[in-house]
Amino acid sequence: MSSQFIAASKREISPTQAGSLLWSLSIAAAILFTSVLAVLGESDEDPREPVIRIVSRIQRADYEGDRVALKRRYDELAQFVANKALAARVRYWRGFAMWRRAINGFNDAVDPRELEQDLKDALDEFKNVTEKEPGFGDSKIAIVSCISLLGYIHQKEPEQLKELITELLPAVKTAKEVAPDNPRLFWVLGPNVFISPPERGGGQQKAIEMYEKGLELSRKNKASADRLEPSWGEPELLMNLAYSNLNKDTPDVSTAERQARAALEIVPYWHYTRDILLPQILAAKAKQK
Repeated sequence: MSSQFIAASKREISPTQAGSLLWSLSIAAAILFTSVLAVLGESDEDPREPVIRIVSRIQRADYEGDRVALKRRYDELAQFVANKALAARVRYWRGFAMWRRAINGFNDAVDPRELEQDLKDALDEFKNVTEKEPGFGDSKIAIVSCISLLGYIHQKEPEQLKELITELLPAVKTAKEVAPDNPRLFWVLGPNVFISPPERGGGQQKAIEMYEKGLELSRKNKASADRLEPSWGEPELLMNLAYSNLNKDTPDVSTAERQARAALEIVPYWHYTRDILLPQILAAKAKQK
């Protein structure tokens, strides 16, 4: 023990000093107790909760067309990929963020090279999910969409397009085998069917019927209590129906408007449907008068 400490310990402490000392010790104890509670609170939180919060923000950003936020949320989820119990769903939603970032980019005329990179990043995540959980149909469905969109980007490059089609066909087959009644499968397959000729199994009416079947399934299926499980689909299918009825050879503008407004009843802040598709429908409706 140092001589300075011995000397200090022999000094008398006045009542005022003692009171100040007790007050300081009380404050320090309170701060320590609060810190302990905070740590305990953090450890007691379900580790899924912060992931669920980010996923909710991803879905909101998708509907709002906020590509910056989608990239930010994709980055935020990176800290959770090491959690073995959550890794598959974390990677699905990371892939979802970049997939939807690309889709929104098509609407905003973003540089195709940037869209391609977004889709490749999404594919990496979805393929990782299928390795970890082969039976998870939603990742296989998303893979089909990403490859199809890459095909759209490279539609004027025969060699690349051929490679993508070679990759797409088995992906479609697998998705149909694993998730035949998943409403999101019909949402993803519909655009390819809409633009394909009847002799190749496509056709506008066939695509519309697919969307209607997907919509029926979506309304029948109850959302999982697990908030990390994908349950989106109903508004997306309504939007695709509205788009198809507007753009088919014989447009049905009234039906298209009804379907677009039904989608907006579910997601009022959906940028594409509210600010792009519905105005197109209303403009077509005005021309008919």
